[in-house]
Amino acid sequence: MSHHRAIAVVFALHGAVAGSLATRIPWLQDHLDLGPGTLGLALVCPPIGALIGMPMASRLAYRFGGRAATRVLLALWCGGMVLPVLAPAPAWLFAAFLLYGGTSGMCDVVMNSHAVVLERRLGRSIMSGLHGMWSVGSLAAGGVGALAAHAGIDARIHLGVVSLVLLAVGAAAGRGLMPDDSPADAPAPRRFALPGRAVLAIGLVGFCATFAEGASSNWAAVYLTQVTMAGPGLAAAGYTVFMLCMASTRLVGDHVIRRLGPVAVVRVGGFMAVLGGVLVVAARTPVLGIAGFALIGLGVAVVVPLVFAAAGNAGATPGEGVAGVATITYMSGLMAPAVTGWVAGGLSYPAAFAMITGVVLLLGLLAPALRPAPKPLVRTPG
Repeated sequence: MSHHRAIAVVFALHGAVAGSLATRIPWLQDHLDLGPGTLGLALVCPPIGALIGMPMASRLAYRFGGRAATRVLLALWCGGMVLPVLAPAPAWLFAAFLLYGGTSGMCDVVMNSHAVVLERRLGRSIMSGLHGMWSVGSLAAGGVGALAAHAGIDARIHLGVVSLVLLAVGAAAGRGLMPDDSPADAPAPRRFALPGRAVLAIGLVGFCATFAEGASSNWAAVYLTQVTMAGPGLAAAGYTVFMLCMASTRLVGDHVIRRLGPVAVVRVGGFMAVLGGVLVVAARTPVLGIAGFALIGLGVAVVVPLVFAAAGNAGATPGEGVAGVATITYMSGLMAPAVTGWVAGGLSYPAAFAMITGVVLLLGLLAPALRPAPKPLVRTPG
């Protein structure tokens, strides 16, 4: 297995874990008899765990090597997916979700850092396709989970079996990862890496894209139901179309990035997302609303992969740069659904998505932050 294929499998497995557990949240709610408020608090724990773990991930990769850290954290992430459904009470569920989120965030950082180094070695863009594989893994595992839930299979059995399968595939993929080639005297990253000025500017681009992505993925079905009077099937189709547009665009995005460059791609994507946002705000029929969400998905799809790649090259080490922007994007993803709900409740759903349209409008202005730093000139004697 080539290094590129191996890291692509790692990304797909990471997505598969997220997609698998997401489908069994209703089982978890029923099993522990959780009210909406308690379940909401529990679902805040994974991003909190990720935010705590991410800044420390680069130090772990430095100590054990990026290849080894990726393999170990991927195994912990695949195994950790069963912890929430094994929790006997809400207090244990909170702890399980914190651990689940921590391993997710740390694995996210080290696998993206590993991908940045491989991208440098290959000399071509690969990050968009890798994030596309994450989406493919999430969608495929979500489909399996939906079938398991429909068949009434106990989530502990379903996730236990899936966990074992993913662990086996992850072990095989881990052997194909690129060996570490860092010099022995490379400086150690900081123990708790927070984003510097250059990484912060790149992170703001990711913040805007992730905000639109998080708001759309969480509220698309509700928006279509409440504003366009879509039935359950069409409302669910809006979310599915949005996610499929994200996945397919990421899978082909590297070819576009190589031709146009990251700045132009983000500007064009931002324009598409703004157009999609305008359609969503104006939509009073399901078809127009779904078209708007599709354009938002197409527009923001490749922004986060580009942000990770740019930050990995701008940070003191790839791990520090990726950890910095990952912290910002996760924070954005955590905020977006809640802020959207607050604005929708206080004003209206169209007003909430008008706000989101304003956020993605900033992508065109912030895009130059992704321009690669010029390489220093090498003077020859003479």
